[in-house]
Amino acid sequence: SSDLSREGTPRGRFVATSSARMKSKCSVSCSRRKNRKAHFTAPSHIRRKLMSAPLSKDLRTKYSVRSLPIRRDDEVMIVRGHFHDREGKVTQVYRKKFRIHIERVTRDKANGQTVPIPVHPSKVVITKLKLDKDRKALLDRKSTSAKKGKGE
Repeated sequence: SSDLSREGTPRGRFVATSSARMKSKCSVSCSRRKNRKAHFTAPSHIRRKLMSAPLSKDLRTKYSVRSLPIRRDDEVMIVRGHFHDREGKVTQVYRKKFRIHIERVTRDKANGQTVPIPVHPSKVVITKLKLDKDRKALLDRKSTSAKKGKGE
């Protein structure tokens, strides 16, 4: 018999009998199925964190923070796909579909109506932040924890 077997596995899927994956935390699942379910059924407050976008190089050095959850009036630049190198302001954060809408990133429909093209937040970089007191507090919190992690 080979290293892979079908007997005793749920739904007849192949499972490696040797320990292929090492778990670092027993409370966190490493199952692809459970992780996908958790991602696609996540509530809105968790989707906010999942929809984080990296900061541009100059913002990263200024705030010493790598990425932030995206919000409505941030200015972003698309770095992947058909619309790459386009800049614009975020007009809508569509948490239900894990996408953002950016001004001037639209297409015309056959009836003449213009519709925004949804872009995933990981495919953009934030070039200008809309700062309020909560966002400043978040930046301070993240930058101090980054400095502690480096041992400064």
